[in-house]
Amino acid sequence: MIQRSLSLFGGLFVLILVVGWVMGLPFTSSRLVEAAAYALIALGLNIQWGYGGLFNFGIMGFLMVGGAAVTFISYPVNPEFWGSDGPMMLGRALLAFAAGALVVLAARQAHRVGITGRWKGALIVLAWFVAYVLYRSQLDPAAAYIESAGGGWVGGLGAHPVLGWLFGGVLAAGIAYIIGKICLGLRTDYLAIATIGISEIIRALIKNMDWLTRGTLTVSPIPWPTPLPQDYQANGMDISSSLLAARAGYLILALVVLAVVMWLISRAYAGPWGRMMRAIRDNHIAASSMGKNVTARQLEIFVFGSVLMGIGGAMLVSFVQIFDPSSYQPINHTFLIWVMVIVGGAGNNWGALFGAILLWLVWVISEPLSKAVFDFVSYWSTNAGWGAIPEIEARSAQMRVFVLGLVITIALRFAPRGLIPEVVKREG
Repeated sequence: MIQRSLSLFGGLFVLILVVGWVMGLPFTSSRLVEAAAYALIALGLNIQWGYGGLFNFGIMGFLMVGGAAVTFISYPVNPEFWGSDGPMMLGRALLAFAAGALVVLAARQAHRVGITGRWKGALIVLAWFVAYVLYRSQLDPAAAYIESAGGGWVGGLGAHPVLGWLFGGVLAAGIAYIIGKICLGLRTDYLAIATIGISEIIRALIKNMDWLTRGTLTVSPIPWPTPLPQDYQANGMDISSSLLAARAGYLILALVVLAVVMWLISRAYAGPWGRMMRAIRDNHIAASSMGKNVTARQLEIFVFGSVLMGIGGAMLVSFVQIFDPSSYQPINHTFLIWVMVIVGGAGNNWGALFGAILLWLVWVISEPLSKAVFDFVSYWSTNAGWGAIPEIEARSAQMRVFVLGLVITIALRFAPRGLIPEVVKREG
């Protein structure tokens, strides 16, 4: 298995060299930075599905949360907002939210004063209604004021982008905890459906909260955690060299984060925690009969995996320097991640890493490669009198999905457990 892994990574390295030679270093360096971020996201899914057997189809939602988090933390401060009544009005909305939460918590403890059964259920429903009305009565006027006279939106805090990455992980963890408490008791297929729905809810909220995220108006430029090409150019470096130097700095930082994460989760999975997770994944009934709290452990890995997704989503937004909620699509930000883990090998960190890099390179080069093929065929067919191929640009973009489907079909046919499958050492 080690020889096979080394051979596959060697072939991947050759592919990267070929892409760099054909497409150029600027293109390849950008794709490698994005591949590192996608590898982090794939590792998060590998924790959830490969380690725990949890079907999370809401990856896109966690990526959006990470992107919104790094935007809020790292984007420059909006002085017009902070100089208006917007902060005070948002403070009142926050107090209303806290008061509503206390009302709901009090209703959930109604059994202590003798209210039980249906009366308790009705009281909880009423408490949720009161909390919602109380919160919206303060939030709606605040949002309307900010969008019209409070600077248009909240803006950022102007902090370092790495803090935004960390905040993206923390925010994703908080949302994952809430989702897990609600959904992890469901059967696997229902869990997948529930996470899809929750992801769409998150996308709708972020797209429509113009006062907080600017919605479809987008936010840019988002700062880098490393020097930009303009910084190198200010010191006398030419444009081409500055571009490569800036992207190399970002890539090094991304690789450091990826290496630390790989080391931590590999250590954890090789120890008692990993053996417990494999036992729960393979037979949760047997694990439960041995005294393991299955739901708590599943919630644990669901949160851990979501943290990596949030951080990866933040890294992507920082790199492209724009946060556009309308650009998030399930095919790019959920299905593609699943293909990475399936093709690479679920339950194996190196497999997830390999699959993420390979599939991202295949995804990004399939369009220009398809365009080159279509151009050649169109030139040949025109000379033959058959006419040119219409709409080559659109057809080339659509070929990415075809190539992705072809890759996963071939992989499942010849390597159903992935190219680098999980290896479990058994004693005795």
